[in-house]
Amino acid sequence: MTSETTRLTDETVEAFGLWLRRREKSAATQEKYRRAAAAFRRFCGDGPLSKETVLAYKQSLLDGGAVRSVNAALAALNSLFAFLDRPDCRVRAVRIQRQLYRPAERELTRAEYERLCRAAEERGDRRLALMLQTLCGTGIRVSELAFVTVEAAAGGEAEVLCKAKERTVFLVKALRKKLLRYAAARGIVSGPVFVTKSGRPVDRTAVWRAMKSLCAAARVDPRKAFPHNLRHLFARAFYAARRDLAKLADLLGHSSIETTRIYVASTGVEHRRELERLRLVL
Repeated sequence: MTSETTRLTDETVEAFGLWLRRREKSAATQEKYRRAAAAFRRFCGDGPLSKETVLAYKQSLLDGGAVRSVNAALAALNSLFAFLDRPDCRVRAVRIQRQLYRPAERELTRAEYERLCRAAEERGDRRLALMLQTLCGTGIRVSELAFVTVEAAAGGEAEVLCKAKERTVFLVKALRKKLLRYAAARGIVSGPVFVTKSGRPVDRTAVWRAMKSLCAAARVDPRKAFPHNLRHLFARAFYAARRDLAKLADLLGHSSIETTRIYVASTGVEHRRELERLRLVL
């Protein structure tokens, strides 16, 4: 397509979705990018695609959304422009200054995590309690729970494939025992330990809702109760013990250490405490 004739249509968006599937993008990425492309198509209307239109759309996003959300949308659009062979329309992401600390009100503490696990046990939901411990004890994503199999529990290692990258996730002895005991009680002799009643992989939204349902009993702020916060807690605990950012990046499956830095950023409370210890004001 030339710059004079390129016009976005609903058919263009659908073709873009097919292109993403053929490039083996994850299902979540396909859906997110397709939605972003559809929103941009509505903004463009029947007008031709141009860099000026893209810049105007970028500004409209900045006027009404958070910077990280804007950058996610721009990443999707740049992928769309690659599909359309329109590199002239690519735009730069908005620069974000790296945060020195994470808001304490958003971080799940170890004590809060333990209360969530106890609340699940007291409710009689052993499956949820063990799922939370598996996520926090390994640092894996909910989508990677499918790789925690009976065989992996027996061998102590799970081979996880995510975003075309494979890594080994180690299962500690205590977790292995719990997983094998749970599987035996449920009659699961092979394959994934955590599946739905229909045998499908566990859905992230379902885990999120289950965690929210524990908050009142566990005395945990609902804003902190989401699966990815367990991954953050794993990262902070590992880094506090080892101070090895490169090794942590390997364990989490990160391609960039800069991504890992976000996970180990301490809270403002910790920063304030360190500054007080300097005693530089006489």
